[in-house]
Parts: sequence; structure tokens; C-alpha cells
Amino acid sequence: MDIASPITAVKGIGEKTQKAFAKMGVYTVGDILLHFPRDYVKFPEITDIDELNNVNESSTYAIHAVIKKAPVVKNTARMQITLQDIGSPGHMIQLVWYRMPYLKAQLVQGRHLIFYGHIKPKGGRYVMEQPVVYEVQKYEAIRDTLQPVYSVTSGVTNNLIVKTIKETLSHDTLLSDYLPKDIRHRYGFCEYNYAMKQIHFPDDFDALVEARRRLVFDEFFLFIMGMRYQNKKQQKDKNEFEFTDDAFIDRLIEKLPYELTGAQKKTIDEIKQDIKSPYVMQRLIQGDVGSGKTIVAFLLMAWASKCGYQSAIMAPTEVLANQHYETFCSLVGQFGLDSPVVLLTGSMTAKQKREAYACLENEKNALIIGTHALIQEKADFSNLSLVITDEQHRFGVKQRESFSDKGRKPHILVMSATPIPRTLAIIIYGDMDISVINEVPAKRLPIKNCVVGTAFRPKAYSFIAEQVRAGHQAYVICPLVEETENSEGENVTDYANVLKAALPKDITVDVLNGRMKSKAKDEVMQRFANNESQVLVSTTVVEVGVNVPNATVMMIENADRFGLAQLHQLRGRVGRGDAQSYCIFINSSNSKKSKKRLEILNKSNDGFFIASEDLKLRGPGDFFGIRQSGDLAFALADVYQDSDVLKEASEMVDEVLEADPALCTPENRILKKKMDEFAKEQLKRMNL
Repeated sequence: MDIASPITAVKGIGEKTQKAFAKMGVYTVGDILLHFPRDYVKFPEITDIDELNNVNESSTYAIHAVIKKAPVVKNTARMQITLQDIGSPGHMIQLVWYRMPYLKAQLVQGRHLIFYGHIKPKGGRYVMEQPVVYEVQKYEAIRDTLQPVYSVTSGVTNNLIVKTIKETLSHDTLLSDYLPKDIRHRYGFCEYNYAMKQIHFPDDFDALVEARRRLVFDEFFLFIMGMRYQNKKQQKDKNEFEFTDDAFIDRLIEKLPYELTGAQKKTIDEIKQDIKSPYVMQRLIQGDVGSGKTIVAFLLMAWASKCGYQSAIMAPTEVLANQHYETFCSLVGQFGLDSPVVLLTGSMTAKQKREAYACLENEKNALIIGTHALIQEKADFSNLSLVITDEQHRFGVKQRESFSDKGRKPHILVMSATPIPRTLAIIIYGDMDISVINEVPAKRLPIKNCVVGTAFRPKAYSFIAEQVRAGHQAYVICPLVEETENSEGENVTDYANVLKAALPKDITVDVLNGRMKSKAKDEVMQRFANNESQVLVSTTVVEVGVNVPNATVMMIENADRFGLAQLHQLRGRVGRGDAQSYCIFINSSNSKKSKKRLEILNKSNDGFFIASEDLKLRGPGDFFGIRQSGDLAFALADVYQDSDVLKEASEMVDEVLEADPALCTPENRILKKKMDEFAKEQLKRMNL
């Protein structure tokens, strides 16, 4: 067995389990090792039920009790419910399990057991729903350890993942360390096998921090190495396109019904200089959410068309590509331009694709909009001068290079709404010049924010209903796809049902999550864009990929579980129309630190300010359950909280490439192989 072996090579994994793992993107032995925990549980001291006082709903408890009578199993229309009362009068708790009738065999009269979970008041009594059941000795054995909590799906439990990874890691020859010993010693990094074992099953908190630092370094190092190695191999491409009459853009700007911001104008001027220089442009536009990047893209593409050239913009989803297409067609008509607008997406019919391919060949000055279907083999451009990738983090260097293989080397413009501090952006996007659009158009009303506790939910539901009655729409974001063991956050599956029951019946509630197939996701987003559904309950998959100006409410459950930069991105889904928009952050934590972090969002709509303030508040150990910049397709690394490791990785890449630019020494050939494997893993994580 090696890391390329199918997951069925692991003892105990059969065909049925293989299919369940496939739903999580786990196909090989290597995939399961890279399925890192999303959190860790440190089990509390055992509390005897008769000593339980002052229950805190946000805390987890390990309750010791003796089973005094047999449980009751109720059959409802939807499921079987197992009920077990424990304790004595005055200290009674009802245990509730859904769809787990087999537990009846464990709950034998006279047994001493530990019940682990949250306790909350319900119907005038205390209830513990879905508690995990332990024998006393087994609980004692794990009480002082950090236990991993993994993202799971139907057919895959946390216990199954734990067993699979333990079995995999028992093969000591499975992993090899590509980092030379001198580098490891100089930076104080632990060995790769040790890091992999400790990230899954840490001996203690210090070992976990040490393991994570090593694996974060690996991700940054291999990412930056891959990018800079490709750049060093390439000469700076000569500019083969002659863009004339750059005052054309100024004339279009004068016809706009609104004033561009100073930052938009400055960015356009920087791009004009690049396009008229002797070399091909490679530029990144960092623009905060709602800063007006799309109109900048259109103006540049219109200029290319005026000069007789094709241009293309590649969107991360079909819904956004369709929206760009409609917007660009409208603007071409509004400005009276003689410019064909072409759409190419994966779901188009064979006939529609043939017509689009013909346009790519024959329309020499077309504005082309599409998804990654634009870089597939059959799409041949005849005169492509400018490529714009919308939301860069969905497309890697390889995808951008694919355009160059289809003709002359076009200018490359990348647009990103991720507010990465400039010093870090220079490292991450080292092959590009950077422009920043840090102003919001004056016509946009600032979003009104509020940070509230879970008790505010009924009022929030009423407010959402009011907004829908006024003709608007709402997003509700949950951190999880479905209820799982050890899950302490809301999940879209159950939450959507709760919301449907709480809202008037004529309000349509749709569900969206990242595990759905692309076509299903696009259909749900399209329905929402068309106002066929008024409330969209979703995971963070809506962070990018849809523009619904009619949506005026963003409600984020368990906001304390997200990084502030990601919360800001989610908030940017509203406030895109003329109506006043609102963002409701539900804080499910009693922590003063969580409240302080969320107050930053309450007071500011500036993404760059929010990112920098969040960095100031962070410290070691803040990585539990919080992701800031997962959009760059790192499994662990986060450019915000791991900025010091990012800088170390950048320095080391420069040192290695200076000594061996071609990576041809025996040690560096191993590194190059690892770099290629990492690039493939990133593409897989981005579903490209």
C-alpha cells in the first residue's frame, strides 16, 4: 500500500464505504491522510448527574448515570426516536436519540455509563439530544486527550474516519519527508511522518501546534515554489497587441449614469500603461466586495473590441457567467457598440456550443464570457488579446496558462475580492503587479449590521419575512451541511426545515451546499437569482458565484465559527442593489473574545481594515474551527493567521531556486515531484 493506492487498500474499507468516501472527495490512501480534522474535542471531567448545577447551554458535559429502567423507542411518521430518562427527581435529564434504535441494546438496566453532549432546557425539563455513549473506563482513557473531529457525510462517521486513518498511519513506510534535514533543523520543523500523526491524533496541544506549523509550511512552500518555478522557466512575453485610442475608455466613462471612484479610475490607468508596454500584462485587481470590479472589466474588454481584438472573462460558476453575459449585452446596447457578446458554459447544448465555437473563430472582436469551459480543448480563439479571471482563487496559474496555449500570449488580468494585506499579496501573487480598488461606489447604501445571540432568532425570522413581503430576498448561512457526531454548529439540512416551519408557507426556502453536483448547485442559485425562491439556506459556497441585487438580508448562524474576512465576503452578497441591506451575525458563543471579534464587523464594512484588525486579535490556538482564507484551496494554511510561516516559506523558496533554478539535484528532484503532486491536489480541492 502507498499513498496512491485506492482507499479500499485500507483494511475494513469495502465497496459501499468506498462510495461514501467518494462523496467527500476521498478516493486514495493519500486523500484520507489529507482529510484533516476540522476541530478537536478535549473531553470534560465526569460529572455525576446528582451533582449537576447551573447548566451552561454552550458547554459540553460528560454525565455519569446508572440506567434504572429500559428506554422507550417511539415510531413517528418520519423516524424512530429513542428516549431514556436518567437521574432522580430534581436532577432528571431526558436523553434523546434520532434514528438510532440500536442503542436500546446498550441501555441495559443497572449499567453505569457516560453520556457526552450539550444539555438544554426544553419543554420545562433538561434534555440532551444525540449524546455519545461511553463505558466509564473507555471515557476515562480519552478524557485528557485531544480527539479529532472530522467533516463527515452520510455513510461516513467520525469513528470510521478515525479507524481508517489509524490503520493507514500504522504503515510506517507510507510517508517520506521531502524537506532536507538542514532546512528542518534551521526552521525548527518536525519530521513529516510525526507531523501527520500528531495533526490527526495529537499527544497534547503543543504537539498539535508543532505539527500544524510544519504542514502549513509545506502547503505555502510547495504553492510558492510551484508558482515561482514556472515563472523562472518563462521569459517575459512580448506584447503582440497594439491598443490605440485609449481615450475611448474615457468617452465610455462619461456616458455612465454614475461617477467611477478614484480607485477605479486609477486602476484603469495602471492597466492602460501595462497594455501599451512592450510586455504582456500580468496584473491582480484586489477590490473589496461591491467595489465595482465588473464595470472595470467591461470597459477594458470594450476597448479590446474597439481595437479589433477578442477578450474573455472567466467566471467561477455558470450562474455568474450568465449574469455577466446579460450585463455585458445590456451595456453594449446602452453604449451603442458594434461588439459581439459570446457565452460559453459547460451546460450548454451541443448545438449552442457549436455556435459559440464558431463565434470564437469568426468574431474577431468578440467579448467572450464563460466558465472553465473556455479552456477546454474545443474552444479555439482567433484573436484573443485579454483574459480576465473573476475570483482568482478558483483558478490557478495552470488555468491562466491554458489560454496562452490557444494562440498568442494574451494580457492577463485577475480580479479578487479577498482583502489580503499587500505584503502577503505580493508573496501569494508574486508573478503579478497589484492594483487595489478600496472605495465603494457612492450610490451604494452602507450595510446595517448587528451582532446578536441565539435568542434573537425569532425576531430575525420575522424580519426576514417582512423583507420578503417588501419584495426582497434573504440568505441564511450555516457552517455545516448536515448534523454529525460532535457537531456544535447549525447545519443547512435541519435548519432549512426549521425555517420552513417558522416562515409563512408562501415563502419558498431553498437549500445549497458544496457537496451538491455543479448542475444542482447552479439550478438552485439560478432559482434564487430569478426570485423563484426567496430564502436561500446555504453553507459558505455562496461566498462567490452569484449576484442577486434583490437580496437585502444576510443572516449568518454560528458567526463565531468563521474568520472575519470570510464573514465579510459573505456579507458582500447583499448590499448590491438600491435598497437598504442588513447583515445579522448570530453569535452562539459566550466568549468575550468572540464578541470582541464580531464587533469589528459590526462597526466596519471595510474588508482591508477588518482583515488587519482580526490579525491583531489572533494568537496561537485560534485555528480551531476558524477559516479565514480557505478560498485559496489550502487544506490547513491560512494566509492571515499563518502570515509568519508564509514569509518563511517565501524566503526558503528564493534560497532553493537561487542555488538550483532547474531543481535538478537529487534532493530537489524529489521536491519537484512533491510540488507537482501538491498542484494536482489543489486542483482537485477546487473541483477543476
